[in-house]
Amino acid sequence: MGVYRIRNMVNGRSYVAASNDIRARFNRHRMSLKTNNESVKALLADWNEFGENAFEFETLDSLEPLDRPGAGLTYDPMDDLKVLEALWLEKLQPYEPEGYNRVIIER
Repeated sequence: MGVYRIRNMVNGRSYVAASNDIRARFNRHRMSLKTNNESVKALLADWNEFGENAFEFETLDSLEPLDRPGAGLTYDPMDDLKVLEALWLEKLQPYEPEGYNRVIIER
C-alpha cells in the first residue's frame, strides 16, 4: 500500500493517488485506459493521443501496516494513507490543467 503516480512522459502531466494495493490499482487503471472506461477523462484523452508507451506507472511511497497491540484493536492504515497522499499531492501539485488530479473544495 502507498502512494502512486501515473506520469505522461511526453507532456509531464501526472495523476497521484493512494491505494491499499498499488499493483491491483495499476492493473485497474491499465484496463480502464485500454477499454476507454477510465474515470479520469483527461488522463484517458492523453492515453488515447500519446499511447501506452508514453506513460510511466510508479510507486512514490510505501506504507507498511503496523501491528498495534492493545484492547484487541487492529491498526487501520487508511488515515495514515490519506496523510501520505496529501503530502505527495502538496509536493507535486498534479492538479489540472498541469496534471490530471482535480482540486477538491471541502465545504
